[in-house]
Amino acid sequence: MDIAGATALVTGANRGIGRRFVDQLLERGAERVYATARRPEAIGFSDPRVVPLRLDLLDEKSISEAAAAAQDVTLLVNNAGITTGADLLTADLDMIRQDLETHLFGTLRVIRAFAPALTANGGGAIVNVLSVLAWVATHEGSGSYSVAKAAEWNMTNGVRVELAGRNILVQGVHLGAADTDMMAGRDAPKIDPADVARASLDGVQAGSIEVLVDDPSRFVKAALSGDPAQLYAPLTG
Repeated sequence: MDIAGATALVTGANRGIGRRFVDQLLERGAERVYATARRPEAIGFSDPRVVPLRLDLLDEKSISEAAAAAQDVTLLVNNAGITTGADLLTADLDMIRQDLETHLFGTLRVIRAFAPALTANGGGAIVNVLSVLAWVATHEGSGSYSVAKAAEWNMTNGVRVELAGRNILVQGVHLGAADTDMMAGRDAPKIDPADVARASLDGVQAGSIEVLVDDPSRFVKAALSGDPAQLYAPLTG
């Protein structure tokens, strides 16, 4: 898929990785970019090609309204997300449900809302920003997020199968940690959010269904075929 001339929609576009997706799309010649957030007034792009829209993953009406306003979309970037920091054994189950409602059901709602337009426009691409935590839990406080991202990852695979006959690329993007507000309290190596957007869109143009952005994602993906003890060695000694 050629980004030049495409019409894209990016969720969570007001900051972090989502904002860098908008920057990259504009740099690559996108004709229009719908930049969405729960508070669209917080989206501060001066480029006339950027159209702010309200979209909340937990508000089905806002998703429907965004889909109705953006019928010309050919590239959908599902970036918006949260992290509750909930532990699986001790946290309120409603916090765990919130992670799942956001990453699994919220992202799926957006895909279901925009799939008809993508199909009517002759196809295109869907990008789901996932995480290395879809494959491994790394620390206390990551359990709920890991479960939600694992569910979103296999939902991405399932949607890819269901859209295979519609000329729609479905891409999953995995990374360790990016230098964003969401990760501000995490003491770990972090990559530039722009690198995530750049690698993903390079993959869209190349037709890649999976993009591993950094060394942690490449290491964990390679380790999945081996003994899982190597992933959890720091816990077991």
